[in-house]
Amino acid sequence: MNDPEALGRDIDVAGAVGVPDGFERIWAPHRMFYINGENKPVGDPDDPLLCPFCVIPTKSDEDGLIVARGSLVYAVLNLYPYNAGHVLIVPFRHCPDITDLDAAEAAEFVLFTQRAVSTMRAATTAHGFNLGMNLGAVAGAGIAAHLHQHVVPRWGGDLNFMAIIGRTRVLPQLLADTRKLLADTWPG
Repeated sequence: MNDPEALGRDIDVAGAVGVPDGFERIWAPHRMFYINGENKPVGDPDDPLLCPFCVIPTKSDEDGLIVARGSLVYAVLNLYPYNAGHVLIVPFRHCPDITDLDAAEAAEFVLFTQRAVSTMRAATTAHGFNLGMNLGAVAGAGIAAHLHQHVVPRWGGDLNFMAIIGRTRVLPQLLADTRKLLADTWPG
């Protein structure tokens, strides 16, 4: 079935690389910025002027994709989400490890995690959540110098053929629309 005509439609493969195979493609070229590390800080990782998590709060909520601000932490949409609604809980203070948080920061960090889960349940009817932190680059932290926790909503069936076979995640909503939905639903 390498013949596009056999599929009952014309498929323009002139610009494609390789032999046509009958599969449709969902292109996500914006992911190459993340894969290539183009938005990762360069230079001294401990310099808050180079840290995206230190720069984001200086922007408007809309421009920074901030869902909610607290006194010591904030919730922001992940620019490269694993799933629609993927939020990060981030302390304002530049620190790399959960053990660096003082008692007040730790309390608000957990409170914001709880609010993120409650907000997404109300706004998106998520069936479950993945919560997690990668402490250190060897543990998978993309930005190891600034602590952040992932709150990823999950739905029954969200690991369909796209993710399992195609290694592709389909996000059905623009980040700005997701930010507005969650910000409008966030309590107090």
